[in-house]
Amino acid sequence: MKMPTAHRIALLFNGNKVYDRDIIAGIAAYLNTTRVSWDLFLEEDFRCRLPGIERWQGDGIIADFDDPAVCAALAHSHVPVVAVGGSYAREEDYPVGIPYVATDNFKIVKLAYDHLVEAGLTRFACFSLPEAAVNRWAQERETAFCALMQRDHMRADVYRGLATSAPSWDEAVEQQIAWLNSLEKPVGIIAVSDARARQLLQACMHAGIAVPEQVALIGIDNDPLARMLTRIPLSSVIQGTEEMGRTAAHLLHQMLNGARLSGTRILVPPAGLNVLASTRHQPFQHPQVMQARHFIRQYACQGIKTEQVADYVGVSRSSLEAHFRHELGRSVHDEILHFKLDAAKTLLVREPGQVAEVAVRCGFTTVQYMHAVFKRELGCTPREFQQRSRLAPAPGPVA
Repeated sequence: MKMPTAHRIALLFNGNKVYDRDIIAGIAAYLNTTRVSWDLFLEEDFRCRLPGIERWQGDGIIADFDDPAVCAALAHSHVPVVAVGGSYAREEDYPVGIPYVATDNFKIVKLAYDHLVEAGLTRFACFSLPEAAVNRWAQERETAFCALMQRDHMRADVYRGLATSAPSWDEAVEQQIAWLNSLEKPVGIIAVSDARARQLLQACMHAGIAVPEQVALIGIDNDPLARMLTRIPLSSVIQGTEEMGRTAAHLLHQMLNGARLSGTRILVPPAGLNVLASTRHQPFQHPQVMQARHFIRQYACQGIKTEQVADYVGVSRSSLEAHFRHELGRSVHDEILHFKLDAAKTLLVREPGQVAEVAVRCGFTTVQYMHAVFKRELGCTPREFQQRSRLAPAPGPVA
């Protein structure tokens, strides 16, 4: 049997970024479902060896064009190139003569905005990045946010802050807190990336600003690392990155077979939302209940008691219990248990077999106590919950 021709293809992406890794995963998915035979050239961060890439003796390139240095380096490439990057509001900002697969920045921001509206919020802001050539995608998301605010006759409050760096970290947090304090609340904030959202979430923690009661915060990327590094689980827009990778690979496959696609441009919409605690806003809550839930959300798994929550809020236990009963229909203890149970369910799905360790990490005094809580609240043991979760089909993204 004649073997298919093997092509040498360079993938110019930064493997340290979740966005790039997911695009690479999409390319891999295309290769695994077709008869394409490609030998792939891939480095963790190709930018270290970008000079001279135009002389690479291969057959094709798929590259991240969000970096202007990549656009310049590949402008006169002698091999077929497919560009991947963000969408632009202005036609002239797209590269000329190169097929382009884009994440649809307007639809990404609109999905985040619509989610915050559905959560009952009426004031909105955007946390972006300083203007720079490498941050064009962030500025495009600002543009989309401003367009939505203009459409709905609202003020577009955009804050860029400082670039992320260790020396300026304290100053950056202080400035973020000042901006947060200047906003009328409650407010929904769209961050241009999960990394940026995580920074703002930390600023809220430092300032004692309740999330999501006072600030409901949503990021973009659905980055697992960002979720692991925050005490309050972060809601995020899931970009259609794997679809972008599959589409880019398909275009290059066609070009290697002689197709002329220089004017092709494909915008890929977001895949959905991962809705977590940071945007589960409940309007019209008593301020002391908001403060208490903010504290519980951060420290429930550290074994806090009702008295500690009341001390944090600065009211008597009986007064706080009365507010909880009136606002939520449950006790402070029940609220702490609710967050511990949610954390345990998440860990049991993610880390099969570690029931005893999960009990400790989620603040249950004993494995037997966690067992009793699961039986009472869910009608099954932790182990049975784990087994059911493995058998159940994976839930799709929230549209």
